Amino acid sequence: MIEQLGLGREKIDVRCIIEIENTWESLHAHVELDGVDVGPGDEVHVQGGEIVVPYGERVTLERMATVTRAAAPERLWVRMTGDFEFMELLEFSFSSGRAS
Repeated sequence: MIEQLGLGREKIDVRCIIEIENTWESLHAHVELDGVDVGPGDEVHVQGGEIVVPYGERVTLERMATVTRAAAPERLWVRMTGDFEFMELLEFSFSSGRAS
């Protein structure tokens, strides 16, 4: 919606370190940007091809990433509606404790 308003969005190319682990103890992917803080509404696109990490391995790579800064109205919108979108990720279940 806000993207269609044509507001200028700053794009920054930065180096990043990607750490991916696919083991019994952990399944995670972390991206650390070099000297850039990401705020509400900002987008990060890691450049390069697909990364495949076989089971039982951990990989650390260095790549470039493009950070697209959110415009002021977009940042405000994300701050105002972010809590509602987070609640969509939650699933609640109430039961009597008996399986039927």
